[in-house]
Formats: sequence, C-alpha cells, structure tokens
Amino acid sequence: MPLRLIFMGTPDFSVPTLLELVAHGHEIAAVYTRAPKPGGRRGLQLQPTRVEEAARKLGVPVLTPKTLKTPEALEEFRAFDADAAVVVAYGMILPQAILDAPKLGCYNLHASLLPRWRGAAPINRAIMAGDAESGVMVMKMDVGLDTGDVAMAERLAITDNMTALDLHDRLSRLGADLMVRAMAALARGGLQLKQQSEDGVTYAAKIDKAEARIDWTRPAREVLRHIHGLSPFPGAWAELENARVKILRCELAKGTGAPGEVLDDHLTIACGEGAIRLIELQREGKARMQAADFLRGVPLKTGAKFT
Repeated sequence: MPLRLIFMGTPDFSVPTLLELVAHGHEIAAVYTRAPKPGGRRGLQLQPTRVEEAARKLGVPVLTPKTLKTPEALEEFRAFDADAAVVVAYGMILPQAILDAPKLGCYNLHASLLPRWRGAAPINRAIMAGDAESGVMVMKMDVGLDTGDVAMAERLAITDNMTALDLHDRLSRLGADLMVRAMAALARGGLQLKQQSEDGVTYAAKIDKAEARIDWTRPAREVLRHIHGLSPFPGAWAELENARVKILRCELAKGTGAPGEVLDDHLTIACGEGAIRLIELQREGKARMQAADFLRGVPLKTGAKFT
C-alpha cells in the first residue's frame, strides 16, 4: 500500500532515497530542501540543491522555507496531509509541531550505527576514529539530536582503502533501500521501534578546517584514516616546499624515517610509526592527480619533507 509522503533532504546523499521511494510507488506530496545558494564559476548564480534538481525532474512541488517554527510554516506543512515524512540530511531542525503533523510520524535516515556518531558528520568521524564498521539506520524522529527510536539498520565494513566519499556513496545507496523497506513495513502496520541505548553514545561534530592539517608524528594507520576521513572535502593537507598539498588517497607501506620524510621515489612518507604511500594528491590551485603525475611536475628527492 503506497504512502503519501513529504520528503525532506538537501545534498546528493539524499537523492537515491527520494528516487527509490518514487520508484516503489509512494506518492511524494512535496519536497522540502534548503534554499539555493550562490555558486557557479563566478559565485553569482543561485545553485539549487541536488534534491531540488531531482524533485523538479519528477514534477514534485519544492519548498525552501528558512524556518519551520512559524504558524504559517506549520499550516503549510499540515496542508499536504501526509501519512509520514522522510528526512535524509535535510539540515534543519524539525520542531515538535512539525514532527507531530504527519499521521504516522517523521522518519530519519542516519548514516551511522546509533547511538554512535549522533550529529553532523558521522561518515567522516567513523573513518577518522578507525571504526571497523558503519551503517545506516531508520529512526522515528523526536526533538533530540538523533535520539529517536530505531526501526531498521544495515551494517557495512569500513576498510582502510575507503575514503569518506567512498563510504558516503555506499551508505547512500544502502540507505535508500533501507528506507523503502521501512516505509513498506510502516504502510502495513508492521514497523517495529526500539529505544536507543544510552551506552556508547558519541557525537560526530561538524568538521572544522583546522583539523585538516596532517600530523605526521602519529602512527601510519591513524594518518591514513585521518586522510581518508577528510577526502575529498575539506581534504587533509601538509606543506611541501612552502606550498600546501592536499592528500586525498593513500595506502599503508613499509619504511621508517623522520615523520613526514620522503623515503623513496614512489612517495612513501614516514610517520611516527610505519609509513604510508601517497596515491592521489592535489597541489594548491591545481587539479587532483595521481602520484606519478604529481612527481612529473614536482620531482622529489629522498629526504624531502612534508610538514
């Protein structure tokens, strides 16, 4: 039995869920997303969100309110007479009156294994912390920060070669399938909810650019996870010959030396313990490139130093 849904989301992570809900026959009464922001080559053209672009192609009404806390916003939301709302990385707090408006509630897709990594940057934080796995969960929303009762979950192993973008893309697809299954269960009255444990709660604070500088004194695996957790944005970086270089992908390697020292002509770099080999880099103001291409433009001798 299809549901009448309001969809609320903003970045490209949200789009697969919207498309899968439509593909499985649910009626999308309206899409809520963030307002367009200036962008383009000169930063002057307003750029709609990825969710708005997808919704326009589907012919679904799009709303971009600045707040949901006014009586007018609540009346407009209620007027859609939705069975439920699906929320995926919307980026705006839903007040209690909005949460109570749909007949069956509001359901959020969150990219972590709650209660671990509640908050803004669960994908980045899971990689940076060295977690062995991540996942997606569907929860019925309450007014807390990702504290609602959990309905369904899927787990995914995190390997050392995964960047934040790699994990983002896999969880986005996994989450879309999970939300479709959750809405099917909700429609037939079979969606079961379980209260989150208060043990193991951690918070995924928004990434601060001040965190992005690489600390070569750390063990190699910690350096690798730091690099991959910030790739591609904002990008972990180090200085080389007084120029900033972002490192976007690397792998563990053998070797010892002073932290940040170039150990060979394959861009093996010493860490506090062990070493990493750089695979993909980006010089300041340049396009991202593979290590071999980087070395053709910036030939480095053994003993050079990343700081």
